Amino acid sequence: MLTTPDTIDSAVASAPSGPDAGRIVAQRGLFFGPSPRVPEDLYSRVERGTARRRRSGVELGPGSLVSTNTYFGRFHATYWQRWTDVPAVEVDLVVSGTGRVRLLASDTNKVWRIVDAHEADGADAEPVRLTGPIDRFLDGGGMWLEMTTETGELAVSQVRWTVPTTRPVPPTDVVICTFNRVDDCLNTLTAMADDPGALAVVGRVQVVDQGTDPLESRERFVEVSAALGERLRYVRQPNLGGAGGFTRGLFDATAGAPEGHSDVLLMDDDVLLEPEIMVRLTAFAASTRHPTIVGGQMLNLLHPGHLHISAEYADPEDLRVGLPVTGALQEAYLLGLDEHDLPINQERRVDTEYNGWWSCLIPAGIVRAIGYPLPLFFQWDDIEFGYRARAHGFPTVALPGAGVWHADFGWKDWDEWHRYFNFRNGLITAALHTGFSTKRITRRIGLLLSTYLVSMHYGLAATLLQAVEDFLDGPEILRDGSAAAAAEIRRIRAAYPETVVHPMSELPSQVPDFREAQVVRDAGKPGNEPLTWAKRLAFLLTDRAPHATGFVPAGDAHWWHVSTFRRAVVADMGETGYRIRTRDRARALELAKRGAQVVRRVVSEGPGVAQRYRDAQPGLTSRANWARLYGVDEG
Repeated sequence: MLTTPDTIDSAVASAPSGPDAGRIVAQRGLFFGPSPRVPEDLYSRVERGTARRRRSGVELGPGSLVSTNTYFGRFHATYWQRWTDVPAVEVDLVVSGTGRVRLLASDTNKVWRIVDAHEADGADAEPVRLTGPIDRFLDGGGMWLEMTTETGELAVSQVRWTVPTTRPVPPTDVVICTFNRVDDCLNTLTAMADDPGALAVVGRVQVVDQGTDPLESRERFVEVSAALGERLRYVRQPNLGGAGGFTRGLFDATAGAPEGHSDVLLMDDDVLLEPEIMVRLTAFAASTRHPTIVGGQMLNLLHPGHLHISAEYADPEDLRVGLPVTGALQEAYLLGLDEHDLPINQERRVDTEYNGWWSCLIPAGIVRAIGYPLPLFFQWDDIEFGYRARAHGFPTVALPGAGVWHADFGWKDWDEWHRYFNFRNGLITAALHTGFSTKRITRRIGLLLSTYLVSMHYGLAATLLQAVEDFLDGPEILRDGSAAAAAEIRRIRAAYPETVVHPMSELPSQVPDFREAQVVRDAGKPGNEPLTWAKRLAFLLTDRAPHATGFVPAGDAHWWHVSTFRRAVVADMGETGYRIRTRDRARALELAKRGAQVVRRVVSEGPGVAQRYRDAQPGLTSRANWARLYGVDEG
């Protein structure tokens, strides 16, 4: 049943009126998360005494201290000083009782200072305003509230951080792309509907449903549709992957004359949504000096106190993504303390090079300037678009304090069908945004292939080779939006038994003797990897192995360890089942020969193919191309 929580003030995120007109809410002061599944200490900490924390307020007992020097509680002033011309932030709140409210700030080394303060003595719903100049945060630092009591009690509520605006706030649509994740998507929509204050800052909420199990088949969809009313636009279309689903939202939001366009906040369907992200991303994007992609950050769903990464870059020639920018937090435990017993926050500003589309705001002006995403189907679409924007002078900011919870990447197995798109689309991105060094690229392909083969990852090796071969076929492979490629790689991988995840209930039938499924742990990373690989290759060629069979934990499934078995029962990274890898020398040699041919082709054909992708890019990213893929006749 949809409800509007009584702890949320529906006016909190609204634009101020009267004497405060011309200001927008940059963030709301929240003391508790949107769900009991997330730690409340990500919002506020009870440092001393006792306090009752609610979504939009806190009540302190005598002798207590509550701080919002937390991931969601801080105002990340360093990003506002770097990317906007906002001179100061004002913090409006309501206090009742007796105690102190201080506005604190930090510098790049986490040393705090008091910026403003208010002392309440028997207050009864007294409005308070604190002001914090955004003037000494260029390299790092933020602001937060600290509330204290001595002998009295204090209640604080309706906290709003507002900033001035000198231009109209652009309209923003939310676009969710979904594929057969009906419950997850409905949960996300419900979270939006349950927070009218956050919902008020966006216009249309568009759901692009590409699945075979449609949202509209559920009773809950009727409920959420009624709650969202005219805001909701539901579109069904064939599966064109994440790229096709998200681009549909951009396509519809930028139809017609520019004055009718909307910015677009892309949102994954399977996140645990913090609706506050809509307030923070839209306010920041409306305040930047220059059109800017503003990304939300990803917290881990299984481990909700952990931040995935605060700023990242990719190395397309090395086929690697999610590399941490120097100084960025990576898999950081936000509820912990650092070596100085201070809270773990992104204190120093770090500049990202792109942001994942689990939650990311793209201004319409950038789409008009650089075109739409490439029809890559899955993976690298967000990265390629981010780098294309950078090449045209449009930055990306990954804004701390604006986050959603998304399935942990570390608990997803690498050996999946969509790895094809990771390889192929990485090469396409390299063709478009690097010098396309065939030396670096072939070295990487050779390294991956050689480790896959000795560790009995034959299906993954075939996935890699198919991806490179398809890349070499040129930009024509993208003509159908890659829908055919998605089906074909599944068919190819079906021929490789080790790509199948089995439930543990099947283990007795596949490994009847439990002694053959004993856990064998990894002895550690080898000191000389090339020499170790040569030894493992000798094992393969001579059909020798230190272990006949055994069970390998997911965290130990490195190539140098798995390659010591003739048959390895390997736990899937999600730890929901296992895969069986069995040595097959004939298949390994067949794939090695194919790999050698692929490497030769990359060297001889690669530069020319890369130029073909560059020549084709304007057409591939055009509105006309996407209209064709969507079957939309624009006259």
